[in-house]
Amino acid sequence: MSLDTNHPKTVAETACQSTDVSRRSLLRGATLAAGGAVFVAATMTAQRADAKMMPMAAAYQDAPKAGQRCEDCALFIAPSSCKLVDGMISPTGYCRFFVKKS
Repeated sequence: MSLDTNHPKTVAETACQSTDVSRRSLLRGATLAAGGAVFVAATMTAQRADAKMMPMAAAYQDAPKAGQRCEDCALFIAPSSCKLVDGMISPTGYCRFFVKKS
């Protein structure tokens, strides 16, 4: 049985010959991709750290509920701010994220 060299190469043979990737370039690419992912995650975390939610999303109200008041919450920043809720916060207000000061 003789091999005919006039037959075209199979797709697999062509693909194997055309991909000339070295281990070094593969590792370099993987390192750059991982570094980029860390950079993007750090940037998004920094942006989210400053983000506050709208009062409606926190079910904020200007009146206390069941004796829970913003001024007694660990998230309240005197005189009228909150670590989680955006806008002016009443010391006598309430939201669903109330955490008793310790």
